[in-house]
Amino acid sequence: MTQSRYQRGLAQLDRIDGKAGQQVIESLADICPDLGKYTIEFPFGDIYSRPGLDLKSRELATVAALTALGHCQPQLKVHLHAALNVECEVEELKEVILQMAVYAGFPCALNAMFALKEVLDTPLQEEQAAKSELSL
Repeated sequence: MTQSRYQRGLAQLDRIDGKAGQQVIESLADICPDLGKYTIEFPFGDIYSRPGLDLKSRELATVAALTALGHCQPQLKVHLHAALNVECEVEELKEVILQMAVYAGFPCALNAMFALKEVLDTPLQEEQAAKSELSL
């Protein structure tokens, strides 16, 4: 039996965003649970589950897009966490953000770089960095 879009999306959400993604969905429960359901089904169940790109490439593209939009800081932070969760290197994220200065402008790149700095300064990332150092 094949998984439903929702089940497939939940699995991808957990794999990509872990606790941060689940918190976003839970935060919609009291105002619009359908938006949480649609977020699980379409982006994660349909798009992120496609075979054409690996999760690292998808997250780099997402970080670039959110940086270029320039007004999606909460979503950008979630996807910066996600990018780190799927093995993007900090240097790769910096380069993607820097590249966006050319196409989206310096204000967008500056805001995104500060968002990355904030993400890297959070305890969750410090915990993950410590775990990866221990596993080396």
